[in-house]
Amino acid sequence: MNRIIVVCGPTGIGKTSFAIRLAKQFDAEIVGADSMQIYKYMDIGTAKPSSEELSQVPHHLVDFLEPDKDFDAGRYVSLADQAIKEISARGKNIIVAGGTGFYIKALLHGLFRTSGVCRDTIEALTRELEEKGCKYLHERLVLCDPAAARKIHPNDSFRVIRALEVFETTGKKISDHQDFHNFSTKRYEFLKIGLYMDRQELYSRINKRVEMMLDQGLLKEVATLIEKGFPLTLKSMQSIGYRHMGMFIENRVDWQEAVRLLKRDTRRYAKRQFTWFRRDDQIHWLLPSQIPVAQELIKNFLDNDT
Repeated sequence: MNRIIVVCGPTGIGKTSFAIRLAKQFDAEIVGADSMQIYKYMDIGTAKPSSEELSQVPHHLVDFLEPDKDFDAGRYVSLADQAIKEISARGKNIIVAGGTGFYIKALLHGLFRTSGVCRDTIEALTRELEEKGCKYLHERLVLCDPAAARKIHPNDSFRVIRALEVFETTGKKISDHQDFHNFSTKRYEFLKIGLYMDRQELYSRINKRVEMMLDQGLLKEVATLIEKGFPLTLKSMQSIGYRHMGMFIENRVDWQEAVRLLKRDTRRYAKRQFTWFRRDDQIHWLLPSQIPVAQELIKNFLDNDT
């Protein structure tokens, strides 16, 4: 198995710079794990790595897809597998960095079914997760597969989505599958590093980052996307930041309200990300400043032959 270093955590916490510093230290390339940074022309609102950052370390699965193209966890795993294979062939180490926990878990453990996964359903459920949270999806699961809902924690969005996908595409309950109780598939050897900080400090950072995005031209970025022929009804354009600028452009809210909602919804998204990652007892939690600790963890991980 290839060995993978994962850098994860909530939005706004500094995953990009953290991963780049580690990649330079350990001769690694970075595979993105962000459901929005995949899209072209959507740079400011997704906090995509800058051209200067991209020049420091090779990045994969960033800035390659048109905003009107569908994407899901199944395709992510396929493309990430290929990137990892190519990076490994060059003798480089691999860092997977991002905040889309569902993509990371799918890459490391696989989707429930190895074939026949409905990408449209997975994509739709993933979007609902990002917009409405896992509690909403779990309540849907209670209605269609109560046995599965009882065994899946309401915050375990990975398994909730898999269960809903099986039911919605096959009409059968995942709780009826023999393999339902075994989710321990391991596709790679991995070390997970999660970044954290005091929640109020993070929320303050998020508010400041939103202001910075607005100063950098987020509104113009959204207007340009519309001019390019990407309507606000696209799933990608309904994401955080783009949806809020769209509301202002369409005169549904004034500027002050658009900014307030953008900050609020970004903070809420970070909270959901924390909830997701906190349930993973394999994550080594570090402050963004603890680069030396991360370096020691990685060195031991890469040197371990067992």
